[in-house]
Amino acid sequence: MATIVTILLIIVSVTLITVVLLQPGKSAGLSGSISGGAEQLMGKQKARGVESFLAKTTVVLAVLFFVCTILLAYFLQ
Repeated sequence: MATIVTILLIIVSVTLITVVLLQPGKSAGLSGSISGGAEQLMGKQKARGVESFLAKTTVVLAVLFFVCTILLAYFLQ
C-alpha cells in the first residue's frame, strides 16, 4: 500500500509543480501589488477561463499532496 501512495505522491507532486509554473504572475512590481490588492478586495478583478481552472486545480492538487503525505507517514510507521 505504501508503494501505491508513494507513486501517487510523485505524480501529484510533479503535476502540482507544473500547474503552479503555468500560472501567470499576479502583479508587476510594487505598484502592481498595491493596485492589484485593492482591485481584488473590491471584487473588480475575477479570474476567468484558464486562470480559474489552474487556480482550482492547484487547490485540489495541494489537498491531494497533503493527504498522500499523511497517508504515507501513517503506512511507513
